[in-house]
Amino acid sequence: MLLPDSGPSILSRRRLTVAAATIAALAAIIVIMGITTRKVADAKLSEWTESQAVPVVAVAIPDTRGKRTTLELPGRLEAYTQAQIYARVSGYLKEWKADIGAAVKSGGLLAEIDAPDLDQQIMQADANLASALANTRLAQATLQRGQTLIPSGAISKQDLDQRLADAANKEGLVKSAQANLDRLRVLEKYKRITAPFDGLVTARNTDVGALINAGAGGAPMFVVSETSKLRVYVNVPQNYVPSILLGTKANISVPEYPERTFPATVEASAQAVDVASGTTRMLLVVDNARGELMTGGFTNVSFELAHPEMAINVPASALIFNQDGLRVAVVDSNNRVVLRKVTISRDLGKEVEIGSGLTPADRVIESPPDGIASGDTVRIADIAAAGRPESAAAK
Repeated sequence: MLLPDSGPSILSRRRLTVAAATIAALAAIIVIMGITTRKVADAKLSEWTESQAVPVVAVAIPDTRGKRTTLELPGRLEAYTQAQIYARVSGYLKEWKADIGAAVKSGGLLAEIDAPDLDQQIMQADANLASALANTRLAQATLQRGQTLIPSGAISKQDLDQRLADAANKEGLVKSAQANLDRLRVLEKYKRITAPFDGLVTARNTDVGALINAGAGGAPMFVVSETSKLRVYVNVPQNYVPSILLGTKANISVPEYPERTFPATVEASAQAVDVASGTTRMLLVVDNARGELMTGGFTNVSFELAHPEMAINVPASALIFNQDGLRVAVVDSNNRVVLRKVTISRDLGKEVEIGSGLTPADRVIESPPDGIASGDTVRIADIAAAGRPESAAAK
């Protein structure tokens, strides 16, 4: 009996064993590589995560260009010269000659007052003066007669002295009556209300038949304003006062002409700071020969302030205010924070001009985080943004 040939079966089993071993070895290698890669990636991720605990800041080199500053402030237009006209005599308004908006000349008639009381006083003063003159003439005549009778002894020396004193007294009464009459004559002229200078009637607060009381009580009868040029009053913050000298040019704008500006010049400064507002009042003059601007109106005043050729400007967000004063955080060559005390020369809005404490080469932290202190290590934003490591799971 013949046995079957077992050679091919043994060969097949050996091949299967070798293939299985090979597959197992490959699987082990893949597992080992995966574990190694994960550990390396996790180590890198852990290192990167730890580095993120160091604050990341954005730094900038200060802008060293001098910048022209436009300072805009509210102001008020007023007449260059303004007079409030009150009556000097009491009575009733007889008539008025000029209404609001009327142009008047110096000495031009504005109104007339009917003052019957004053007229009667003048008549009485005139009569008193005539009586005093008559008494004086009589006293002089009596004195002359006494002087002619002295040599004959008809009158005594004492009688002559009495006549002399009486004549002098009568002359004094004449002067007093004359002065009173002159005073009333002067007051009589004030029955005519006239303009004190060339200008514009900007207010009329009376009408025909109105009772007029002498003096400055109550509203004025008329207000006359010189409007050929106007004053502009503006309150300038104290830190800008040294930059606005006499003769400084400015432009003003008013709501009624939104597309136009009018040139003005600084003519005076109060040279004092108002305690309540911390500002100094300044006076500008603007030409108004065409009468386009109105007294009492609001205006916006724009100053073009001079700027230095070399300046250190930093973002306003870089300033740190605390109990140690005003400071700016800069980063040194070792990426460590240094807090510098600074002073502000000018506030430019989004930027400030530094007066002292910084150099053009300093790297200024634009927005320092809260609690930052000298000696802290920081990371620069552009360096920190370079390639975040990829996680093992992503790989």
